Amino acid sequence: MSRVIYSIYIDIPEKELDFFDKAIKKENETPTNINTKDKFRKHYNRLVECKKKYAESIGADFKLFEYDEKYKKLKQFYNKNFPFITSYNIVNEYKIHLLYDLAEKYDEVLYLDFDTVPITNESFFDAWDLSKGIAIMHNNKEIRHSGQTLFDIKGTIRSPSAKYFNTMAMLEETDHYPQCNVVNTGIIGATKENLNRLGFFVDIETTYDIMKYLKSNEYKNESMYPKNIIDTFGFDNETIFSYKLVSNEVPVQWLDRKWHYFYDTELYIPEDTKIIHAINKEFDYCWRAYERFNI
Repeated sequence: MSRVIYSIYIDIPEKELDFFDKAIKKENETPTNINTKDKFRKHYNRLVECKKKYAESIGADFKLFEYDEKYKKLKQFYNKNFPFITSYNIVNEYKIHLLYDLAEKYDEVLYLDFDTVPITNESFFDAWDLSKGIAIMHNNKEIRHSGQTLFDIKGTIRSPSAKYFNTMAMLEETDHYPQCNVVNTGIIGATKENLNRLGFFVDIETTYDIMKYLKSNEYKNESMYPKNIIDTFGFDNETIFSYKLVSNEVPVQWLDRKWHYFYDTELYIPEDTKIIHAINKEFDYCWRAYERFNI
């Protein structure tokens, strides 16, 4: 059985960052994307090597995709046909394009965000039978705090709450039952069969039209959601992925904390962790865990 692990590193030009980062800047703080660029450049070699070494240890191929001609052509396509899609969102849709491309060549595919660090030699493909469904994590516990009302949610366009309610609104607008999960696409295991069932890019223009409508004044005037929720709606890949999982009734396996450890606010990595997803970009802590497990 052919298997591949891949990641992407798209160093977006700094002039393109302000447009989509300004909504989440905090006064007197380094913008999130500038900080991410700096951390990725500093830790680039180890972030590549740890994934390559993991792939080799489990008998899988490894591929890294960067700011190459394939990405540039895709970006030109989006800029021409969907100019409202930001560079950040183009990058995140690029990884889904690659997921489909690689599934044409390999039986099983594992995507790892560039800020992930495998700290195990146990095979992801042996632990998760991908014939049973797409393997991905949901971020439901991050939607809102206990007792928090819709009017109290102060999320950004990148927050799980924004993507969750955006997905619900899309499902309602297309006459689907709105119960859903909000996914995190930082780690995805999949096969061609279930990706085809997902149909992420099938009639993508209609999908964007729905998302545009949900941001319109017409929708705001009649919606059950308060303004603070609708203002966070966007065009991100995780909302589309969550929407397609439900609307196309795609089989899914929810990754547990071991295989997708969401490393964010706590500077602590549990002993049973398999793959760290360093949301906080505190890679020095990741390398200590990496060395502690003798990887």
